[in-house]
Amino acid sequence: MQICMSPYYGKPDFSMLCENGPARGALDLVSVADTLRNAFVYPPYSVFENVRLVTFGFCPQHDMHTNPVFKFKFRDVRRTGPADQDQDWVGTYHRLLCEAVSRSCERMRAPWLLQSGGKDSTTLAIALADARPDAGCVTYLGGREENEVDSARRVARELGLRHEVLVCSPGRAYDRYLEIVPRMPLLTADFALLSYVDLATEIAGHGGDGVIDGLGSDTYFGSPVSSRQRWLARLARQWKLPSRMAELPMVDRSFPLCFLLGTLQMSMIERVFPGSRFTDAEVDALFGRPISRVSRKRLGLFEDEIATASSDWEWRAMSLSIAGSAGAFAKGLYTTIALSLEAAYPFCDRALREWVHHEVPQSQKIDPVSGLGKVLVRKHIATRFGHLPYVMQKGSFRFDLCGLARERFDVVFDHAVRARDVLPGAVDWLDRNRHRFGNKYHASKFYLLAIVLPWLVQHRAGEAPGEQAP
Repeated sequence: MQICMSPYYGKPDFSMLCENGPARGALDLVSVADTLRNAFVYPPYSVFENVRLVTFGFCPQHDMHTNPVFKFKFRDVRRTGPADQDQDWVGTYHRLLCEAVSRSCERMRAPWLLQSGGKDSTTLAIALADARPDAGCVTYLGGREENEVDSARRVARELGLRHEVLVCSPGRAYDRYLEIVPRMPLLTADFALLSYVDLATEIAGHGGDGVIDGLGSDTYFGSPVSSRQRWLARLARQWKLPSRMAELPMVDRSFPLCFLLGTLQMSMIERVFPGSRFTDAEVDALFGRPISRVSRKRLGLFEDEIATASSDWEWRAMSLSIAGSAGAFAKGLYTTIALSLEAAYPFCDRALREWVHHEVPQSQKIDPVSGLGKVLVRKHIATRFGHLPYVMQKGSFRFDLCGLARERFDVVFDHAVRARDVLPGAVDWLDRNRHRFGNKYHASKFYLLAIVLPWLVQHRAGEAPGEQAP
């Protein structure tokens, strides 16, 4: 079977994957390797051998088992002709965004906006105040380096929206994840998954019945590529290094050194995917046999299309769209299904996205002089607010990775023991690295195991899971 799971295509139907449902079958171990290597399963595959996913870029009419073809939907379209200086771009954008909010939330009685305080959630809050003023806003405080709470609180207050703050407690978030794992239809290990579970559980506890998520606009607005991102792409060389180089004395304490070693072993496209993950050699050691090369081979489905990119930002957008479809969107879809909540993605609305992609001039998307992205969004925010400090930075649901390892090591280790038939090397890796989790590089890998191991224990059939042939 195949499931159309992209919010760009409408509301996904995972009913065939409910507990003990007819589609549940053998695990695809290569997909488990995907998750450890990249934090998500390469589309159109899923963690079950007999289930394929139609994510954005694939055609729902194609057979994902035999004929998947990836085509990026938001190619760099540069409008020609007059600059339309008299066009009310901000006014049209506001109207379309309000309509998108109304359509996506029409089934919700008590929606809540995930408000990071960044550009996307701020522009959504402005539309929400007009289209759904009954909605609440919730901001996640996940790390000391963040400053979005004051900005988000001010936005909600001035717009007349209810606002709450949830402070990250890694142990609480993980316990909430373990509670819903049996009801999660598929596997993803996005680095914002536990934050999302924590937030969604809190929303349900406040009587909310829906989550409004600000994902979806980066691919059609475009995103400038920083010099740091260019350098990281150049450093991704796919070198084969000893699996324990990042565990050497002194090296193991340095996040920059470990991150560099991990980057050298990645491909350019896989370095675009967020976070620190297991290297190929480490994944093979976790499985006790070579399997990473089969996972890496799945990237070939996307390489021809990505190679046709006409700019560095389009190349990056294409690459990120792989992780966005199978990781960023998946975390919200799987979590809300498990908690019986609705999920709304206003930026995926067809009328809004097609207007921005085809009608809005490039100068309203990326400023040709300053290089700032989402110019139109910034102008929309400026109609209601002056300087908002976090609008200038990238927002995210940060999570206390080191705190998770500190508070729930024994729980994860127990799941590793129970999943030894799938990942026989996990127990040894955890035991060997338990004193290194003060380094976010190693704590990130602990996070991946913390997500994957309980899912495997809960969802595999009574018999030993199968393995897809290379």
